[in-house]
Amino acid sequence: MQEETTQILPALISDLGLILITAAAAALLFKKIRQPLVLGYLIAGYLAGPHFTFFPSVTDTHSIDVWAEIGVIFVLFSLGLEFSFKKLLKVGGTAAITSGVQLTSMIGIGFFTGFLLGWETIDSIFLGAMLAMSSTTIILRAFDELNLKGKKFAGIVFGALIIEDIVAILMMVLLATISVSQKFSGVELFDSVLKLIFFLILWFLAGIFVIPTLLKKTKNLLNEETLLLLALGLCLMMVISASAAGFSSALGAFIMGSIIAETIFSERIVNVVKPVKDLFGAVFFVSVGMMINPQTLIEYAFPVAIITLVTIFGKTTTTFIGSLISGQPLKQAVQVGSSLSQIGEFSFIIATLGMTLKVTSDFLYPVIVAVSAITTFLSPFFIKGADRFASVLERVLPQRVLNKIEQYSANAQRVRTANSWQKVLKANVVHIIIHTVVIVAIILMSDRFIMPLFKDTIWGRYIVAIMTLLALLPFFWALSARRVAKEAMLQLREERKLLAPVTIIIITRITLTFVLLGLFLNIFFNFISTVIALLVIVFLAMAVPKRIQKWYHRLERHFISNLNSREIHEAQENKSDLTPWDGHMTTFKVPQEAYFSGQKLIDLQFREHFGINIAVIKRGNITINIPDRNECIFPDDLLYVIGTDDQIVDFSVFISNSTLYDRIHNIPEITLQHFDLQNPAIIGKTIRGCQLRERTNGLVVGLERNGERIVNPKSDVVLQKDDILWIVGDKKLLRQVLLEKEREKAERLIKNQME
Repeated sequence: MQEETTQILPALISDLGLILITAAAAALLFKKIRQPLVLGYLIAGYLAGPHFTFFPSVTDTHSIDVWAEIGVIFVLFSLGLEFSFKKLLKVGGTAAITSGVQLTSMIGIGFFTGFLLGWETIDSIFLGAMLAMSSTTIILRAFDELNLKGKKFAGIVFGALIIEDIVAILMMVLLATISVSQKFSGVELFDSVLKLIFFLILWFLAGIFVIPTLLKKTKNLLNEETLLLLALGLCLMMVISASAAGFSSALGAFIMGSIIAETIFSERIVNVVKPVKDLFGAVFFVSVGMMINPQTLIEYAFPVAIITLVTIFGKTTTTFIGSLISGQPLKQAVQVGSSLSQIGEFSFIIATLGMTLKVTSDFLYPVIVAVSAITTFLSPFFIKGADRFASVLERVLPQRVLNKIEQYSANAQRVRTANSWQKVLKANVVHIIIHTVVIVAIILMSDRFIMPLFKDTIWGRYIVAIMTLLALLPFFWALSARRVAKEAMLQLREERKLLAPVTIIIITRITLTFVLLGLFLNIFFNFISTVIALLVIVFLAMAVPKRIQKWYHRLERHFISNLNSREIHEAQENKSDLTPWDGHMTTFKVPQEAYFSGQKLIDLQFREHFGINIAVIKRGNITINIPDRNECIFPDDLLYVIGTDDQIVDFSVFISNSTLYDRIHNIPEITLQHFDLQNPAIIGKTIRGCQLRERTNGLVVGLERNGERIVNPKSDVVLQKDDILWIVGDKKLLRQVLLEKEREKAERLIKNQME
């Protein structure tokens, strides 16, 4: 045994050393020539692999496979840290439609391409899944280097990448199911999807309920070392949980990352985990490069060329079409399509899954690696050339087509608000799904994990059953009786609309409660015990209903507090919770050449002149809370100023006139809103004459007239009937203007009826 250990250990160390030194050399070279590091790692893997004989090669490939699997875990964990489920919920319809069209189209195109090449069905399925996934790493790097993150189309691209990440996780589960069963039954796929949704919801609810609390309780003990150990421990714990549930380890890592992303420690964890992720991520990509076999690539050069062309033109075209369907203008649609023209890390992970399960052919892996390398190399050039290509399209396409695209885009981007019925339906569906998952999870966990501990004692069984019942009561009450979407429901009742569907929803919730109650009774009790248990449940429901409701609301408040902990923390960091009544917090940066630099607050008398208070001064890494009158103001200080709208405006004028003025952050929420001009009091006046800027504290950023759109129209433009104005301004003030418009419309209608 000792001799075997001494033989394995040097091989493990020498192989890892060879991988890291070749990866480091490749990283330095590709950093120098400003190319993606992933390409460098792939080449390093080829040089360290068995197919390149002029260089020392890795000897123990099994150990490298283990390192690579760890690399996949940490790469997915890091992606999860930047993902968060709340980001998915905030993704706009534009990104959802764009990615939906691209994903479904490329899965079908990839499968059809494999079929035409004469490949096996399973190879074609995996090919379709791999071609559908773009590279988050490559796109982020390209946008950074080209300084494109601030562009409007970049937000659509990032939203599409978020959706692609979650679809990739779903595809891995489905592909694993298909591979193991070797059947393409719709029932099996439905079961897999249902199981995945169940565990995703359960893990997310349990993780948000527990993990932020754990981090808060131990925050005084968390330095970089302990935080790293805790983060990696939580990651691997979820990996074990996912594997036990029958899912891949990558899914568990991704889920834990997305849960931690909702905590106030997410940024710190990203920083401490980054070196570990970079290390094992490099090992993973190097292991991918080790699979490159030049002979295989030569043999399959034609499929590589075909798939490369299909990837570039297929993804660019389908994404372009998806963007147009979502209502984007021609230029932005071209920019989005050009950005998602490559495949990357998720394609490697899906290819690795196929090899691990031993269901895909040996040639598929190196073919995908070659296609990824080519498309990754070309991706920055496509992104750079998007504007030029859009200009060419505008010259080539008939004016009639361009007008239709412009008109469709203008109509599609109008603001649409959900009606009361939609709000009620959505809230009830979410409520039913969440509470059903929680109830089923409590029953199954109690039955499978707690009950076996007391299987030898009948009283122990009843004690477990009673404890389970007590845990279930708040959720039974919430599922059957808790009111959701109260305001929308009241509005429906006042309007007397759709009362029958609302009644059906209520009946459905009550019926489902009894079904789940029956499941609980069937598992834990016999017939006589069931009767007794029902009597106990009825007694508890009648005797202590308020106690049950109070228990539920306490659990709900704890969950919501944890869910919103990051936003609450950011608000506290911005001091936006320190403003009473109609005051608000605004942050100003003191210009370097401000004439009042170096003076004391007592001499400046900001409060006496402007009515504002300086609550905090942030000077580099130093924060001065409630500065005293003798505190001095220095260049680049951040002043957290509290005041009313008028006071803030006066102070901002003072700052701007001192020299340079840089307003960094304004707490009041701003939004984009549109106004359909029907008011005779406004029609015929100029934009300046309407005083919309003063009334909304905003900017007129767009004007639509007869299908034509003008960005930032001049203030002397005369408004006409049926014009549509787009205004960016204070959300509260814009809402007031909209209410005034609706009130005027109602008054005109009443006046016309009376006449």
